[in-house]
Amino acid sequence: MSETSGRPVPILMYHSIARLPSEATHDLSVSPDAFAHQMEVLGERGFTPLTTAQLAAAWRARGAALPERPVLITFDDGYEGVHRHALPVLAEHGFASTLFVTTGWLRGEHYTGGSLDVMLDWEQVRELAASGVEVGSHSHTHPELDQLPDEKLWLELCRCRDIVADELGIRPASFAYPYGYSSRRVRGLVREAGFGQSVVVGNTLARRTQGPYALRRVTVRRSTGAEEFERLLEGRALTRMFARDHALTKGYTMVRRARQVRRKAISSRV
Repeated sequence: MSETSGRPVPILMYHSIARLPSEATHDLSVSPDAFAHQMEVLGERGFTPLTTAQLAAAWRARGAALPERPVLITFDDGYEGVHRHALPVLAEHGFASTLFVTTGWLRGEHYTGGSLDVMLDWEQVRELAASGVEVGSHSHTHPELDQLPDEKLWLELCRCRDIVADELGIRPASFAYPYGYSSRRVRGLVREAGFGQSVVVGNTLARRTQGPYALRRVTVRRSTGAEEFERLLEGRALTRMFARDHALTKGYTMVRRARQVRRKAISSRV
């Protein structure tokens, strides 16, 4: 270990790992072969994967040592390919990772509908957890949390938290905002629900100054080639690489704020 607590850290955001993903998940899926190659790159370049909770704990303890080249491998939603394709590769390398599950999308008694492809079942989630994967929360039904009133938002947070705790016997410590959307209100309720840290998207490297409830991640897509993947790890040319994403996010943020203002105006008249 060396004193690297002040350096930015790449947090890789994956979704589906699949040979033949659904149309809905295609662009954000990664083929098993590409994923295996990307993990080889991490090993060859001396990166040490941590869980989300491990990174946040180190950054809370100011001055705590991190590995020379830390990285986070995160998976959103809970697609079955994480167990089928990603787990064997992670185990081969001895890599830590974090899986953020949408509990209402997973196969089993809590299923609410709305899933975009074949999802994990709870036995597979337990196998992932037993292998050392940190299992975090990603809401219950995957809504835009910043568009929900407090009561529904609180239900999404607590329902997901409690299901994970009941199924795994351990309360989840980390949270990922669906679609990456959050607000000061949402982050405050995530903290109040007992989560110690949470991740957004942002498509920049994570830094301690972002705070534990807005750690930024970089998106790995099906179109992410070998050279682009290495740039993600180094944080090079990210502004140019994700220029379209940033523009869309900025525009949609304005739309969502307008919706919030309209809802407040309507509720005040009721």
